Amino acid sequence: MSGPLHMMAPSAPGDAATKPGDEVPAGTPGTGENTCPDCGGSGTKAGQPCQACGGSGVVTVTIGDA
Repeated sequence: MSGPLHMMAPSAPGDAATKPGDEVPAGTPGTGENTCPDCGGSGTKAGQPCQACGGSGVVTVTIGDA
């Protein structure tokens, strides 16, 4: 396996709001959006939509000591 290790929480089946790069589902208390570390916020990698953020350039992450 290459690339950075991402800690991911399980998502509900069919939860379209959760992207592969999200640590937790959107709307979870104690979370916020951050720049996608895989594409640097551009939403693309090698001319294609970034798979980690779904092309949005942002991922949902846990904030604080949680």
